[in-house]
Amino acid sequence: MSMTLSDIFIYPVKSLAGIRLQQWDVIETGLRYDRQWMLIDEKGQFLSQRRLPKMAIIKTCLTNSELILSAPNVPDFTLSLESRSNVIIQSTVWEDCCAAQHVSNEADAWFSAVLQMPCQLVYLPNETKRGVDLKYASDSDRVAFSDGFPFLIVSENSLNALNDALEIPIEMARFRPNLVISGCEAYAEDTWREISIGNISFRLPKPCSRCSIPAINPQTGDVGKKPLTTLNRLRKWQNKIYFGQNALHNQCGELKIGDIIEVNTVGDKQPPI
Repeated sequence: MSMTLSDIFIYPVKSLAGIRLQQWDVIETGLRYDRQWMLIDEKGQFLSQRRLPKMAIIKTCLTNSELILSAPNVPDFTLSLESRSNVIIQSTVWEDCCAAQHVSNEADAWFSAVLQMPCQLVYLPNETKRGVDLKYASDSDRVAFSDGFPFLIVSENSLNALNDALEIPIEMARFRPNLVISGCEAYAEDTWREISIGNISFRLPKPCSRCSIPAINPQTGDVGKKPLTTLNRLRKWQNKIYFGQNALHNQCGELKIGDIIEVNTVGDKQPPI
């Protein structure tokens, strides 16, 4: 059985719900529109589900010209993909400070009402080049508002293995991958260093250490203890827990469901457990 690409996800606004796609363009920063927008607080710090679990239940939808945002008990908010002001706001993602464009006062008002705190929506313009940690990347690698890498890759059977250890199975959405792969053994991705998906090649330099977000139910925004307690038992190394692999792409192009996966280079397991 060959390995194939079984799911593609983008998350247009950092930490909001994602969108499942059949095919999608890969651009300089990763999947087109992935984490192209971000919410910030009054100090310019990025907002995420770690601080506001309710962000998980704000849905996103893309059309050819619009980003549509939906939340319970309020009217949808529709935003042109070209909508942004000329105001530049210095916005911080972890240790990175980026020159981001403010989108609109109307967007700010909608999100502030939904999240019940003052916040602003910003956009990463093409002129702002956010790099990737040079310990794992080259100087030419770029990323949008993702935590650190353009792609997160997880295999279906890694989730299946985790679910075998859980009393109640969880869905892949908890881990917010970009690319899901079928047809390999559980945690096979831990040994991959270079792979090809269709006509695009990828480097997998670093496993993904997990924060509290997988403990948030993406349907309700409720916070629990699973699967973190189980991952802490099964996937802990050097005081962190790991699930999935960060990845960088070598070319732009297009990915589609059913693309064949080729493993070009393997190495020691990351993490080594």
